[in-house]
Amino acid sequence: MTEPREAETDTPETDFQLSRQDIGMIGKALDDGDGPALDALLEPMHAADIADLIEQLPPARRREFLQLYSGEIDGEILSEIDESIRDEVIEQLPHEVLTEAVREMDSDDVVDLIEDMEAPEQQAILAALDETDRAAVERSLNWPEYSAGRLMQSEVVTAPEHWSVGEAIDFLRSDERLPDQFYHVVLVDPRRHPTGYVTLGKLLASRRDMLLRDITEDSFRTISARQDEGDVAYAFNKYHLISAPVVDDHDRLVGVITIDDAMSVLDEEHEEDFLRMARVSDDSHVSDGPFQTARQRLPWLVINLCTASLSALVISQFESTLAQLVILAALMPIVASTGGIAGTQSLAVAVRALATRELTSTNARRVILRELVAGLLNGLGLAVILTLAGAVILGNLNIGLVLGMAMIANQVVAAMGGVLVPLTLSKLGLDPALASGTFVTTMTDMMGFFAFLGLASWILI
Repeated sequence: MTEPREAETDTPETDFQLSRQDIGMIGKALDDGDGPALDALLEPMHAADIADLIEQLPPARRREFLQLYSGEIDGEILSEIDESIRDEVIEQLPHEVLTEAVREMDSDDVVDLIEDMEAPEQQAILAALDETDRAAVERSLNWPEYSAGRLMQSEVVTAPEHWSVGEAIDFLRSDERLPDQFYHVVLVDPRRHPTGYVTLGKLLASRRDMLLRDITEDSFRTISARQDEGDVAYAFNKYHLISAPVVDDHDRLVGVITIDDAMSVLDEEHEEDFLRMARVSDDSHVSDGPFQTARQRLPWLVINLCTASLSALVISQFESTLAQLVILAALMPIVASTGGIAGTQSLAVAVRALATRELTSTNARRVILRELVAGLLNGLGLAVILTLAGAVILGNLNIGLVLGMAMIANQVVAAMGGVLVPLTLSKLGLDPALASGTFVTTMTDMMGFFAFLGLASWILI
């Protein structure tokens, strides 16, 4: 009987990360200043793994790495590096290395690389491109920020709509300027209006005499270059698109968006929503220094300090009640904290539903009613537990009743606030992920303290 193999949990094949052994060997090469050894270690690695390594290194170590390895940084690695440190990496690359790397990148990656740069830096990058590529990048930069025109790549494979499969295949075989990766052949009319597209699989599986217009895909739809990139990502996800042609204001083909770019936008929006719900800057990154991290978080902590003062104001109105029953001071955080958790649960569901277009004006009333009933049921369940606990543990049924009734009120407020606040902010054109948490937390804290202490003043004193 063979012995079971030890689980290889520390290799890229199993968790898609660099192994500790690789990281240790890379660190040794850096310590020794051994450029050839570093090149040999990184040569078999994917560009995304090398980009991850660069991101994880502390700034001083990153500079050492780039001094030894900068000659091997190509366009694929550069496009994989997180935007938060990409500028830092670019500044340390020799001009000739950066120039060669940019020349290897697709137009959409070049746009992503330079759109936030200052004009002199942009011109330096553009000067490295040949005339055709430079013109394509400049056209993309003319479209609004965060639009499909910025997201698209200008390299598109097209064919006249009247061509046959054989003509298209012969053209593809003879054209030396084809993109490295593409999924569709876009059909165009004489005015360069896209009329459909054909997948490469369907193209290769069809007879040579078959007309391209007879094997087009039902999923075909065009995207305006002015369309918001968030809407583009939503369309790709909803309609299961692989690529989609982009058209200008006259419906002429100007580029194509592929699924990898659309999903990158979707990931960025989800990450942005997650960070904003935690009141953390969108620019936060694990490679940031402590002072930069503190500077990003301090404003929200100050805002939270101000809203927490409102809760303190509510408590101060019941000073005499607390003086007579000191036990209330120990019990009142139970109601507020439980309400805060319930509000966060409702809020997370609502913000996600708004982001994915699952929560709209059409079904808002039904969702609000659902949250109301759910909050009431949760409140009743918790009220029973607290009432019994008050009678058994504290020996005071009335305190248990006060806790229970306050819990019901706060659970309802938390559930309703968790959905109404983001809905209201969305209607006002504000980002619900950014400010909803502060409002909901303030509501549940104030309601929790007010309901508990108000009921205690009425029933117990």
